Amino acid sequence: MIKIYDTMTRSLRKFVPLTENVVNMYVCGPTVYNYIHIGNARSAVAFDTIRRYFEYTGYKVNYVSNFTDVDDKIIKAAAKVGVTPKDLADRFITAFMEDAKALGIKPATQNPRVMDYMAEIISFVHDLIEKGFAYESAGDVYFRVVKSEHYAKLANKTLADLEAGASGRTDTEIVLKENPLDFALWKSAKPGEIYWDSPWGPGRPGWHIECSVMATEILGATIDIHGGGADLEFPHHTNEIAQSEAKTGHTFANYWMHNGFVNVENEKMSKSLGNFVTVHDMLKTVNGQVLRFFLATQQYRKPINFTEKAIHDAEVNLKYLKNTLQQPLTERVDEQQLQTFVAAFKEAMNDDFNAANGITVVFDMAKWINSGHYTNGVKAAFEKILSVFGIVFETDTLDLEIETLIAKRQEARAIHDFATADAIRNQLADQGIKLLDTKEGVRWIRD
Repeated sequence: MIKIYDTMTRSLRKFVPLTENVVNMYVCGPTVYNYIHIGNARSAVAFDTIRRYFEYTGYKVNYVSNFTDVDDKIIKAAAKVGVTPKDLADRFITAFMEDAKALGIKPATQNPRVMDYMAEIISFVHDLIEKGFAYESAGDVYFRVVKSEHYAKLANKTLADLEAGASGRTDTEIVLKENPLDFALWKSAKPGEIYWDSPWGPGRPGWHIECSVMATEILGATIDIHGGGADLEFPHHTNEIAQSEAKTGHTFANYWMHNGFVNVENEKMSKSLGNFVTVHDMLKTVNGQVLRFFLATQQYRKPINFTEKAIHDAEVNLKYLKNTLQQPLTERVDEQQLQTFVAAFKEAMNDDFNAANGITVVFDMAKWINSGHYTNGVKAAFEKILSVFGIVFETDTLDLEIETLIAKRQEARAIHDFATADAIRNQLADQGIKLLDTKEGVRWIRD
């Protein structure tokens, strides 16, 4: 039985899907005006791991993650380099896909883009106006926050708290609003900006409306899980709830999940501190699977600290697991002990996807395997568990070449041609391959 920590109720709740054995899951994706940073990657890897565990336990997962391809940052960045917002978005969507592949992130069931849902967005906003939840003001359209029951409950805030915090604000947008807390559903276009025609004049959608429309259009009025970074609780997810439930009259999401932040060398990541690193640049020096291992094996809700030592440790641990898979197979194994490991792994992951505890079980299992318990059944179970963390060690061309060289070395030793055998051992050593002569035969590991 999987239990999820639900941000809305701030409690651990048994997961009960709307449709048996199916998970409908929406995770907020990146705004594509630049390469993603380590914080973006943490969210993408965390929810990919959660998705993979659902699939491990037999669920079919409809996993939707959007691309915000029109907003202020994109317009500004596109103008700076002299391209259209769409061209800029296309470039960084391609970059995201490349980074995601390097990190072992499975392709989403769908990756909707805002520009492809403009008609649906306009219709959604029109319905909110018709229901009295929104109003037009000088070409902009705003949502009436006071009409939203339990507004900001997700962020554990009250309307009174927010009103007190908004007092004294004097920005130019305030004069267009009935209430300083009201948020934009539709923004009138400034001169030279990209725009779409609407009943309220040329403009483009506000940020929050985009996810509400794409989520409900693809997955329905109510979805099982909505996820994203902890920074999205307020205002983004708060506003998504308000406008979605005003439009449909139904609960927007049954479970809200938020991943923790990433610090760099014990400091908050920021451009001003000079510790802002994109995944694109990081992958030039760090293997994508190592970075994935570091991100995937942490408890998703807790903050994590990105350090050189943490990456080094991840590399060492990942190599150990890969070498474990190179163990020679045995004929028999304690089947009960195997099932004990599998049950312990599920118990850890069923507890709000506690990957830190889950990977502890993995290393206990690896130690057991390395002590001589490794049948085909154990290998299959071990590989299946590792796949939850995105760890997939496929036999590649290099591995086949290594096996061929080892076979030639064994042939040379059989005819006492030790010079050739030693030359092959040295050749493999130069490739970082260490040979181990055991009573079960020759094993090799990456040194």
